[in-house]
Amino acid sequence: MNYAELFSGIGGFRQAADLISKDTNFHLKCVAFSEIDIHAIKTYESNYKLNAETRMNNIVEFTYEKQKIREMQNFDLLLGGFPCQAFSLLGKQLGLEDERGKILFSIHELLAEKKPKFIVLENVRNILQHDKGETLNKILDFFIRHGYKYVRHVLLDTQNFGLPQRRARVFFVCTKKNLNIELDEQAIVQNFNSIKKHSLSIYKNVRSVLNKRVDNKYYLSERIKHTILADGSKNFMSNSQIDLHVARTLTATMVKMHRACQDNYYSDDFILKNRSHKNTPKEIIMKMAVRKLTPLEALKLQGFDKKFYRNAILAGVSEHQLYKQAGNALSVNTGYSLLHYLFVKHKIQNY
Repeated sequence: MNYAELFSGIGGFRQAADLISKDTNFHLKCVAFSEIDIHAIKTYESNYKLNAETRMNNIVEFTYEKQKIREMQNFDLLLGGFPCQAFSLLGKQLGLEDERGKILFSIHELLAEKKPKFIVLENVRNILQHDKGETLNKILDFFIRHGYKYVRHVLLDTQNFGLPQRRARVFFVCTKKNLNIELDEQAIVQNFNSIKKHSLSIYKNVRSVLNKRVDNKYYLSERIKHTILADGSKNFMSNSQIDLHVARTLTATMVKMHRACQDNYYSDDFILKNRSHKNTPKEIIMKMAVRKLTPLEALKLQGFDKKFYRNAILAGVSEHQLYKQAGNALSVNTGYSLLHYLFVKHKIQNY
């Protein structure tokens, strides 16, 4: 089955699709992708075998020219994680009033011309509650008006699919024909746990992701440690725990090093001796060697492997950009699990 990947980033869906094709009899071929971040494109190019795919780049500009859409190869599946900043709890939550929120509706011409049979799109959990549910209703109605009979959404958490990171994301699934299948996380997790053979990276906890020896540049300096590990100030109080076995949600801005109530930090005691200091008094933690995640570790928490990291580095992508890319990425295992549930277990392509 041919597919197009919108808002591809570093290709979380593409990586999942490639592994599905490798592991099963259901083969997926990418015929087009869109991404505007030049650094993400460089990582993408260094890791996937590109073969005459249409490069849509800026999806708004591309879909404005109907002739370009007609010249594309046809595809039956549309994948992507449309811009989430407009709906994120970390942003201003302007939603569909934000230009980034309106980008979803820019694919109108693409859907009208290519009429893909299946759509799988991802976004942040907060989109479900945004504007008291009105944003969700508008999105669902958008797909219904394009002729999709089965329009559902499901909330999936990365930590339930072999990656130790709390990362709840909503996935929209739309099909031209009505389906009589259950779409909830429990059913998808059960199917994931029943897969006997796959090529995914699986980690029991964060400690199994962390390298025992890393460069000193990843350790917190004495000056910054007091800010990052403190429980806030009189204007902002937090519970700044370290050494979590399941990581907090990775963010695109983690390179800036937020407080330990937002980002992930680990002590040498935890890494080398498995002694967690999650609830240790701060005055003791301040005397310990504590570090942040490396870009490689951040990518691994999203399901990408060391080869993926090396290819990006060799292509000249900076560590600063890799942190951002990891924080923005779709978790490979989660995308794989949903695609497997739909196309391998239920074989919805045969409906």
